[in-house]
Amino acid sequence: MNDSAKSVSLGNVAILGVGLIGGSLAAGLKKAGCVDRVWGFGRSQANLDKAIDLGLVDYASTALETVVKDADVIVIASPVGAIDGLLAQLKWHAPARAVISDVGSTKTSVIQSARSALGEQFPYFVPAHPIAGSEKSGPSAAHPELFVDHWTVLTPVDETDPEALKQVADMWTTVGARLKTMHPEAHDRSLGMISHLPHVTAYALMAQLARQDGLDDLLDMAAGGFLDITRIASSDPVMWRDIFLDNEREVLSLIEGQKKILSDLQSLISAKDSAGLEAWFIKAKRLRDRLAGGKATP
Repeated sequence: MNDSAKSVSLGNVAILGVGLIGGSLAAGLKKAGCVDRVWGFGRSQANLDKAIDLGLVDYASTALETVVKDADVIVIASPVGAIDGLLAQLKWHAPARAVISDVGSTKTSVIQSARSALGEQFPYFVPAHPIAGSEKSGPSAAHPELFVDHWTVLTPVDETDPEALKQVADMWTTVGARLKTMHPEAHDRSLGMISHLPHVTAYALMAQLARQDGLDDLLDMAAGGFLDITRIASSDPVMWRDIFLDNEREVLSLIEGQKKILSDLQSLISAKDSAGLEAWFIKAKRLRDRLAGGKATP
């Protein structure tokens, strides 16, 4: 945890969506001892009861107004597609000076929604995205160290209140995250490449596998590389449905780019261009080795 964690006091924190990300944030904040109480909100009382049993939150309710009425900080940790509706409710139920943030994988549309829904409260909205996660989901997958040494991207705008921004920044450094500030559109372009397109590829590989003859044999033999590449196809389908639709322009552009890359590879193979194919692979390997060399094990 960050050395300054003990000096950070966030008061009462409300987590809207106590799954992998929301639950891990709640657990990290409680472990750091920087909160008075953590409230959880969700649609499933069974999931909320599980979060309480696991010690992720102190109290939980399916009634939003109950969860946020005394909150100092509110974090929307729901799928992107649910953020609009929650922001509309927060306009009426959140305390006037509560700091509101989110963890959405897209930022441009979320900021537009927050500006429209929150009105005078918009300066206290701080858009954020922790770049950490797992193919697993739900409160049982949450753990307090999830964000340690991973980036959390903040995408403040001109109206963002400096004190609200500092409070959200302190919240994430308290649970061990490293901070990066980006323009919202730059964030969406970057995450489209390094997060959204890999999920496109993983889901597409599984869809192609499903169309093959002898599927049972293929499933038995799949190992190593195939399992590594397709691991993230086990991610929450609702979450990724929302992300692809919300970041539509970037995702579609990157799919077109991927089709061009595959066409180039197809041409090299068809031409039996041994030297060209090897050079293509060497270039990819060098870049992958460079990427791996710069990543410490979390």
